[in-house]
Amino acid sequence: MYAVIATGGKQYRVAEGDIIKIERLAADVGGEVEFDKVLMIGAGEEVTVGTPYIDGSKVSATIRNHGRGEKVTIVKMRRRKHHRKQMGHRQDYTEVQIGAIEH
Repeated sequence: MYAVIATGGKQYRVAEGDIIKIERLAADVGGEVEFDKVLMIGAGEEVTVGTPYIDGSKVSATIRNHGRGEKVTIVKMRRRKHHRKQMGHRQDYTEVQIGAIEH
């Protein structure tokens, strides 16, 4: 069984036991979190699609840790203008392990 959930402005296809990195959540490590924005649930040939979400369904997960992603370098340059700007960015994330998918 798998589900498609929406969190942090993105959509993720998850199954029980999966470990995914999502946008940073304000919760403690080891805590439980529930995602109620379930867009789709699939089990074999049977697929349920929400409009836009499926009522009464949720996905529970356990927070494993928090961290920061790899550095992304941004370089802006204008040719022949003696202008060069270099910046970096590291995105915060939360690593969660998917528990039960309730339908």
